[in-house]
Amino acid sequence: MSLQFHRAVEDMEIWSASNDDFSFVITYESPAGPGFHGRPGYVASWRPLYQSRGAIKIGGSPFKTFAEAEVACNAMLKHLTKPD
Repeated sequence: MSLQFHRAVEDMEIWSASNDDFSFVITYESPAGPGFHGRPGYVASWRPLYQSRGAIKIGGSPFKTFAEAEVACNAMLKHLTKPD
């Protein structure tokens, strides 16, 4: 099962996807300009949908491309949903 990302905010580079239990977000950060500030690249994060917890950044962020961030999110989903 692969996550299907969609643009969450029209004027900013923010994409989101979810399944039944987890929410994933990819944002683009840069040192200056509009949007989120940080090291340049795509930052991926996740959080449980039905718990009041902050997001957890996925290791390797920021990624050079959106595709790399998307692959990391799908790998994290696979890890989170694997049977014990």
